[in-house]
Amino acid sequence: MSPTLPRPLVTAAELQALLAAGTTPVLLDCGFDLADPGAGRRHFEAGHLPSAMYVHLDEDLSGPRHRGNQGRHPLPSHAALAARAGHWGIAPGHPVVAYDNQGGPYAARAWWLLRWLGHAEVAVLDGGTAAWTAAGGALDTAPGRVQPQPPYPAVSREGRETAEAAEAMPTIDAAALLPLLGRRRVLDARAAERFRGEVEPLDPVAGHIPGASHRFFKHNLMPDGRFKPAAQLRAEFEATVTAGFAPAEVVHQCGSGVTACHNLLAMEAAGLAGSALYPGSWSDWCSDPARPVARG
Repeated sequence: MSPTLPRPLVTAAELQALLAAGTTPVLLDCGFDLADPGAGRRHFEAGHLPSAMYVHLDEDLSGPRHRGNQGRHPLPSHAALAARAGHWGIAPGHPVVAYDNQGGPYAARAWWLLRWLGHAEVAVLDGGTAAWTAAGGALDTAPGRVQPQPPYPAVSREGRETAEAAEAMPTIDAAALLPLLGRRRVLDARAAERFRGEVEPLDPVAGHIPGASHRFFKHNLMPDGRFKPAAQLRAEFEATVTAGFAPAEVVHQCGSGVTACHNLLAMEAAGLAGSALYPGSWSDWCSDPARPVARG
């Protein structure tokens, strides 16, 4: 019997064992640089995991921006994401491994989106490209190879509607969050200086949502870029984030709903699944001057 895909994190050694046993997951290279949107594709072309495909944060892992504001990286529609997943060769039950070389935030975005679509068999490569090469894995420069599938079905093999399957990955918008401030734990994944409002390189207003707590997404990682052990993550989240709150009472946000997925992934790895994502995050929140802003 072939080994199954560990979730939500898979080590390089575990991925190599899957490949050696004949299991061929869809590999998604999600590398990206907010300051240089073309950098990820260039790095992919210079060397990537064999058979991997490149997915772009703006073009593949986000929907179109529009007035009414849903932030800098709106979620794609379920229909658009289903079509994209089929294009990547993803079908129900087929394992998927997402990775990047920036500590996992863009891979976590792909993981969260596929889970939101209703696809359970998806994991993030712990440590990304660096862990793969450190474990003796080769890199390739050939274009990714894929067998396209129809759009991901709205009903899984278990007969559940996609919307129902996505309940495990709930979302919340600004209108629903505003009256809940103080009654939900809001967790901001941005760097500390952005959270405090000392600098703001990407959005027009500096600061954070009043009452929000802070956990920079890189605090989930060890110095080598791999995630901390599950027990350590659980202890840290329970001490500083979920104290007094159930995971379902935690709302994750960041600048535009991307690095927040890293904290969601870390909580799931720690056995604390069920929190919500505010997809628009700070870029959406600060677009309305009527919404309160805190600094410090």
